[in-house]
Amino acid sequence: MANRDEKTTPEYEQFRELFTRRMSMRDPRPDPVPDTYVDKILEAGRWAMSGANSQPWEFIVVRDPQVKQALVDAYVDVNNDFIFWMEQMRLAELRHPAFQVQGDPAEQWQRVRTRHAAWGKAPVLIVILGDGRRQWGTVLGAMTFGRHQSHLTDALSNAATLMHLAATSLGLGSQHVTIHVQEPFKRVLGVPDLLMIHHILPIGFSAVDRRPTVRRPLDEVVHYDRYDESKYMSNQQVLSFLHELRGRTMPAYHTKPAADGGAGAGRQ
Repeated sequence: MANRDEKTTPEYEQFRELFTRRMSMRDPRPDPVPDTYVDKILEAGRWAMSGANSQPWEFIVVRDPQVKQALVDAYVDVNNDFIFWMEQMRLAELRHPAFQVQGDPAEQWQRVRTRHAAWGKAPVLIVILGDGRRQWGTVLGAMTFGRHQSHLTDALSNAATLMHLAATSLGLGSQHVTIHVQEPFKRVLGVPDLLMIHHILPIGFSAVDRRPTVRRPLDEVVHYDRYDESKYMSNQQVLSFLHELRGRTMPAYHTKPAADGGAGAGRQ
């Protein structure tokens, strides 16, 4: 086991406060975000790590209400529709918390189809794009042994993480809006076919205060020198963990903010 002492640095304490304060914002206020804040968030993404410094990212900053609405429409009509019916294949209690609602499937769909699109109300959306051709800047081994374009997605995830933290440092909330069916969003934004949309990052001032979040204890996820088999979770233990996790995160997804009676404000 690694040596322990109480030494730390002010810089780490500031950083720890930052990454523990970060929240997934699902109820943005309409207050405008200064252009300088947006530039600082983009600058953070620009300095992310990537294989051989190939820098495969590009960003689209969306403020136009019509473009934002078109993205929301694509999300509701295509992306959410796809995810909803995929979630129907799960046991109800193990579905993503946002899709655990009562009623027959038709009733459930009407209840959830627009619930998770409040991100479209954020004053600024940053769409993170990836150019897979830039992956060729790194070693050819990155394209083998089932890794596919993981060096590309690794780099884009690095950029996104820094951008989320930058938003937090500026007093803003942010969200990771995953895009599963890309074509409708590409048509809205005019994105070339060879590029991919990694995700949409809404930023704004949150309408609700940060709520407690759930993280596994450090001693459950850390091993020293070799894998500790005593920490390996059986299939039954994983299912138990998921049941417990769902029970602890459900309220965050279905509790309405008192300020505007809007959709649930899930936190991650």
